[in-house]
Order: sequence, then structure tokens, then C-alpha cells
Amino acid sequence: MNPRQSKLLQAIIEQFIHTGMPVGSKALIEVGSFDVSGATIRNEMQVLTVEGFIAQPHVSAGRIPTALGYRMYVKEFMEPNKEEKNVQKKFNELKDQYLKRKDQERVYDAVKLLSQMTMNIAFATVPHRDRVFYMGLSNVLRQPEFRQDALLASHVVEVLEERLSDLLEKLEVDSTVRYFIGEEHILHELQSCSMLLKEYKVRGQRGIIGILGPMRMDYAYNTVALELAADLLS
Repeated sequence: MNPRQSKLLQAIIEQFIHTGMPVGSKALIEVGSFDVSGATIRNEMQVLTVEGFIAQPHVSAGRIPTALGYRMYVKEFMEPNKEEKNVQKKFNELKDQYLKRKDQERVYDAVKLLSQMTMNIAFATVPHRDRVFYMGLSNVLRQPEFRQDALLASHVVEVLEERLSDLLEKLEVDSTVRYFIGEEHILHELQSCSMLLKEYKVRGQRGIIGILGPMRMDYAYNTVALELAADLLS
């Protein structure tokens, strides 16, 4: 195989990889640096066809690489370093999406675990998303306070669905467990409830994880449970 045929085979394979369409002499002249006529290119393509490096699927079609052609390309012509920048960019994009999805899954798992441990409402802000995820509403609705006071139950549901994110932004929360016990100045609707909050961090992203339940909750138990759930995230 002479140098021109080598260059021609490389061009055919790379164009076919990108387009998936048979490659003709006209396209090679347009994209390649071949200082020869179309007739010369067609003659060289015929040689490569006879030698088994490319094939012609139809009489009027261009050429496509064969397995032999690909093997030659991988062995002699391929330049991975030329694609390193593009591959690294794509990898970083997909890696970022993957890690964000995993961060969110970890939050969901921690909140689910916390709600099961405490039998209260557990919630957390979700990294990379402007929302609060919560579970365990049915836990507190079974408590006497809420079964006897339908208005209190509806207030809790309203806060969870519409106002919890705004509320958390206003509160000072750090790495220690903070207690908000029946404090009317925070939210009048929750003055019969208590809320425990703690900061967590995932790959530099700050979040808040917490527990919401009746004022008579088991504070000692819930404090330990909240710290364990936050540690699970961090």
C-alpha cells in the first residue's frame, strides 16, 4: 500500500465513521487534501477494493470499510490523542450528570431511612435542584395530635408542599442539630410541632436535612437519628 492509498483509506474510514454513508470520490476531494484528479482517486479506491480494505455495497455507491480495513486503521492510522480533548469533555459532562444523579439518590435514601427510623416526617433539600424532598407524612397523620385536629394536619401538608423550601432558606442552620420547638414566629401553622435541622455537605454542595413532627416527639432519639442520617450523606 503506497502513501496515497494509506491516506485515502484513512480518509474513507474516518468519514464513514462520522456519517455512516458510503464514501465517494467527490466527497473525498471535498474533505481531504488530495492534490489529484477524481479519476486518480477512483483508481486508487479500486485498488483498495481489490485488496479487500474497502467494499462497494452497490454498483453506483461509494465505498465502505471492511473488517480488514478497520484492522489496518486501528493498527497504522488511528490517533487517539487527537480525540482526547473531545472524549474528556464528553466524559466530564456525563460524569457530572452521573454524580448529580447519585447525589440526589443518596438524599432520597437518607430521607427514607430517617422517616422509617423516627416515624416522623423526614426531609432534605436536594443538591443541584431547587426543591425539598420529604417522606413520612402518613407517619405523623396517624399521631393523636393530627387525628384530633384536621386543621393542623392540613397546615402541615400545606407547609410541606408549598412553603418548606422558603422556610428553610430563612433559618440559620449549621453542622450542629438545631431545634425549633413550637415557635410561632417561624410559622404560625407549625406552633404545635417541632422541627430538627442539620446541615450536610455532598461534594461541596450544602444541604439541610431535618425532621418534622409533633411537639411531644422523642428529642434524644431523633437527634441521634438525624446526626446519623446527615453523616450518611457527608
